[in-house]
Amino acid sequence: MVKGNNVIPRYGNKKDWQRYIVTWFDQPGRKVRRRQARNRKAAQVFPRPVSGLLRPMAHGQTRRYNMKIKSGRGFTKEELKEAGVAPAIARTIGIAVDHRRKNRSLELLQQNAARLKEYMAKLVLFPRRQSKPRKGDSAPEVTATADQLKGDLMKIRTHAPEEMKAVETTTITAEQKAFNAYQKLRTERMNVRQVGARKKRAEDEAREAEEKAKAAK
Repeated sequence: MVKGNNVIPRYGNKKDWQRYIVTWFDQPGRKVRRRQARNRKAAQVFPRPVSGLLRPMAHGQTRRYNMKIKSGRGFTKEELKEAGVAPAIARTIGIAVDHRRKNRSLELLQQNAARLKEYMAKLVLFPRRQSKPRKGDSAPEVTATADQLKGDLMKIRTHAPEEMKAVETTTITAEQKAFNAYQKLRTERMNVRQVGARKKRAEDEAREAEEKAKAAK
């Protein structure tokens, strides 16, 4: 409440609210322009894929995101070497290269190398000059039937469909119900912490027993 016997403020009635109304009546027109721009881009990059260069699988940064698989900036030289692709040639055939990335995981290196090999197996390479095809160029009958890829280029999935298995169910036994997992964890944690003290106590007891045996003789 306002302190004192003052006029009640009514700021809302004095606002020119019509000045602050925002409308988006141009949405249908923008949708058309976006589609036309995509078509122009597809025609400009033909016969290359519309989505751009092939990107590797990479882990996110920091402990919060490093368990997730995402699209990286480019392949490393080690991954290209594993797949048998030269870095200078990779950029010319639609493969992104990043000289700053480092391979911290052998598993991810092998996955990206397999990704490159799969891409190279599906690649249709058009010759620069039809009269003088170079080594590695696709045959004329293959290039004649080739079509431009307009979707995602080898979309990255965290789990491949063939790797996802059905959940197995089982019946909980009486022994499992009686098992106290919390107490077991506490006991094992204590056993780890008491390794040094118990070892010292056992050595002291063994030394005392040896001294008693010598004194008895």
